[in-house]
Amino acid sequence: METQLPFGIFIFLVNFLRYLFVAGIAFFVFYYVFKNSTSFQKLQTRFPKSSDYLREIGSSFMSCVIFGVVGYIAYKTPFYQFSQAYNNIHDYPIWYFWLSILLMVLLHDAYFYWTHRLIHHKTLFKNFHALHHKSHNPSPWAAFAFDPMEAVINGCFQFVMMLVIPAHFNAVAIFYLISMMVNVYGHLGYEIYPKWFREHWFGQWINTSTAHNYHHHYGKGNYGFYFTFWDKLMGTEQSK
Repeated sequence: METQLPFGIFIFLVNFLRYLFVAGIAFFVFYYVFKNSTSFQKLQTRFPKSSDYLREIGSSFMSCVIFGVVGYIAYKTPFYQFSQAYNNIHDYPIWYFWLSILLMVLLHDAYFYWTHRLIHHKTLFKNFHALHHKSHNPSPWAAFAFDPMEAVINGCFQFVMMLVIPAHFNAVAIFYLISMMVNVYGHLGYEIYPKWFREHWFGQWINTSTAHNYHHHYGKGNYGFYFTFWDKLMGTEQSK
């Protein structure tokens, strides 16, 4: 991918602007337009303070800086020669372009579950994950509100993905947009899935804002990102 900006700055801007756009829309819709509506369930009755929003945005900015460094290393250093990334869209069938996005989601779900659970260990939590859990009552702005070391761990998924999955740059961009939307939904503070969907056999395998809000409120369980099957398999799913 060629750009007139230095590549690391380009990746930083892509991440930070995507964060501002997705989280900003969610915040405006749910914290202003539907703030007093009964159409969606507010998961905690109180709202975060303005200082919470500022902390979340500031730490998210720093996370995006780290993601910019990771992106530069991934695409503009010799590491790229060892990756399976490809530039020519015709190197693989078009159907694989879309399949690669699903593969990235599944790989990321596993990576996130295990790294997330790891940094909850008492020897790592203080320096790796405590900042994110200052958002006991998270807002959409908490999506990238990481400690620097947690941002490094999350950013390093890029290396794992590029080594394991052949993927076009545009497929990677779509994957990260999906990831951003799921991340913001998880920190929304509102539940938008109807009860019938959450209780359906299919819906029970989809991670919800309710589940992740529980994780923030109580600081345990529900370590998954997109799905619940790792939590179900490892006995870490919690609802009360």
